[in-house]
Amino acid sequence: MSITRRTFSILTAAAIANPIMGFGAPARAQEKTLRIGYQKYGTLVLLKGSGLLEKKLAGTGYQVTWTEFPGGPQLLEALNVGAIDFGSTGEAPPIFAQAAGAPLVYVAHEPPAPRGEAILVPKDSPLQTVADLKGKTVALNRGSNVHYLLVKALEDAGLSYSDVTTVFLPPADGRAAFERGSVDAWAIWDPFQAAAEVAIEARELRNGEGIVPNHQFYLGTRDLVDDHREAVQQLLAAIGETDVWVSANTGEAAAQLAPNVGIPADVLAVALARQSYGVTPLTDAVVAQQQAIADTFHELGLIPSAISIADAVADLGA
Repeated sequence: MSITRRTFSILTAAAIANPIMGFGAPARAQEKTLRIGYQKYGTLVLLKGSGLLEKKLAGTGYQVTWTEFPGGPQLLEALNVGAIDFGSTGEAPPIFAQAAGAPLVYVAHEPPAPRGEAILVPKDSPLQTVADLKGKTVALNRGSNVHYLLVKALEDAGLSYSDVTTVFLPPADGRAAFERGSVDAWAIWDPFQAAAEVAIEARELRNGEGIVPNHQFYLGTRDLVDDHREAVQQLLAAIGETDVWVSANTGEAAAQLAPNVGIPADVLAVALARQSYGVTPLTDAVVAQQQAIADTFHELGLIPSAISIADAVADLGA
């Protein structure tokens, strides 16, 4: 495997943050480390702040380290190269990662949250419907959940993916290009979506309702799931407890997230209210939905070969 500059940066950052070897390499028993990748928003960042997982793993010989990533594709690239063991992303990133040969498995998922992603346009844009995007430029993070949103929204409007020009940018750069007017629209997820709607009055052209489920998936390496099942079970239990708390305490959760995300708590409260909570194993229906996304990406030539989602679903047993 050739090491790109971006991959080297990921590995270097992870090594600095976590000098102890993780599950993918030899380590002394007393140095077992659960390496979790997280993004600025969602259940995992709240779990990190609470310390609940560390309490659950106390006395088991496991340590926990946390590494932040700007998006799901970057997080799963780190998982692929062995820099982390576990993380959470939207629907599209694991498909691109599995197609690239990443040793990932789906561990669990959250219920659908179709309003938590959208295609935005400036408040004074003449564009009123998705059909108006024909011939226009749309910014998005390649391989993210909004990649599929854009595909399905165009399809629903009678357009093809080739009818628009896509510009692949991570969230911060996408926001900058959107504000400069360098792109006509921006496909983005919460909390960046809510921040743009409130701060610059970005207008929602289409969200995921009726076209995409927008699941959040929890993913791990095969080594983690096969050899450290007890740690995985404790991790899922901690996520479940955090989900219950967030759903009942949206305002407080938003206040806790605000300093880490750099977004006002009132904006985050809007985003959190659009999410759904309740971590559960993947059902046959969810696997089928994810397979439909993978098949669509293959038909469009976005991934090089067909993949089987079922082959990458963890069996955690009893």
